[in-house]
Amino acid sequence: MGFIHWKTSKQTGKLKTLLGLALSRIAVARRPRLARKSIATDDVRQLLTLGHLDRAIHRAEQVIVEDTMLEAFEMIELYCKRLIEHAARLDKPGECTEEIREAAATVMFAAGWCGDLPELTFVRTILADKFGSHFTEATRDGTGIVDRMLVWKLSGDATSRELKKKVTKEIAAENNIVVDFSELRDVIKDGED
Repeated sequence: MGFIHWKTSKQTGKLKTLLGLALSRIAVARRPRLARKSIATDDVRQLLTLGHLDRAIHRAEQVIVEDTMLEAFEMIELYCKRLIEHAARLDKPGECTEEIREAAATVMFAAGWCGDLPELTFVRTILADKFGSHFTEATRDGTGIVDRMLVWKLSGDATSRELKKKVTKEIAAENNIVVDFSELRDVIKDGED
């Protein structure tokens, strides 16, 4: 009996270490995404200044992709911190609160979507061992107690035409650029006919 408890505690220690490494990697992974978002935002501004509204809207997609991933990193970071904070409770998964179970499920789901964070794959393995196969299966497709907002950010289509237009309008407003989308609508209608 003592041996099993020792093994679980060792797993929990390893889990905390891996989560700490994932937090460090998130900080590193943010930098290039912030740079790409900044460059894409500047590209949209320049295209709007030159009057290339259609190209600016297309370039806004990159702003959305990077911003969505940055927001996903923030969420993953919060859930990793929550698991580190409550790691001792993970030794008895049956006694974990919904908050801890949600954090575990969300981190397990994120592991399949975030190639930037390879530590999460090992975290998923440890958590799967602790919570069991039924719990693990529920996390794979993002159902159950996995944070739905993170599921949407990682697997949803965050680049709809309306969202691109909204981001383009925001960038234009921040830079005092007047944008007339009525011309664009005419082009879209002509292209759809």
